[in-house]
Amino acid sequence: MGAELITGRSARMERVTSESSVTVRLDLDGTGASSISTSVPFFDHMLTALSKHALIDLEVEATGDTHIDVHHTVEDTAIVLGEVLRTALGDKAGIRRFGEAAVPLDEALAHAVVDVSGRPYLVHGGEPEGQQYHLIGGHFTGSMTRHVFEAITLHAGICLHMRVLAGRDPHHIVEAQFKAFARALRAAVEDDPRVSGVPSTKGAL
Repeated sequence: MGAELITGRSARMERVTSESSVTVRLDLDGTGASSISTSVPFFDHMLTALSKHALIDLEVEATGDTHIDVHHTVEDTAIVLGEVLRTALGDKAGIRRFGEAAVPLDEALAHAVVDVSGRPYLVHGGEPEGQQYHLIGGHFTGSMTRHVFEAITLHAGICLHMRVLAGRDPHHIVEAQFKAFARALRAAVEDDPRVSGVPSTKGAL
């Protein structure tokens, strides 16, 4: 089933396959409250940070074939998160549309720019060589970071430019990216009292 609008800018979706079962509920006009359980502890940590710093209320319940690999569960959760985000945004009338944030975490620094454009696109770079091979928290492979952002941007219909500007610790490098994305997304989806209608010369996003 697809994502369904609950009320206002709140949406929900359940997706069940032979590899995973995922339920996500999201409220764009929340306070950053979250309840996250994906059976992948480090990913739970990242989604909790996303919720907190985007001021999005987020509930995620996911299980899957993590005895094989966490890949399916993490990817499918990101797919559902993207779909729910797209649905919650509605026609995007009155939003700022663009958002930007640079977030440090000790030695790591990540820069994110978001355009709620309706056109999915990801530019992701700057991670140090070898980051993709690190197993963080014993479960989460560094390569999954880009994969999560790919799934979210594709299914939410947003453009994201993410660049790691500095970093040494694999955990810090990933967490800085999630927080930067959260802060940029928060700015992009906020109401702009000066905007009338959809912020695009085309009249649609």
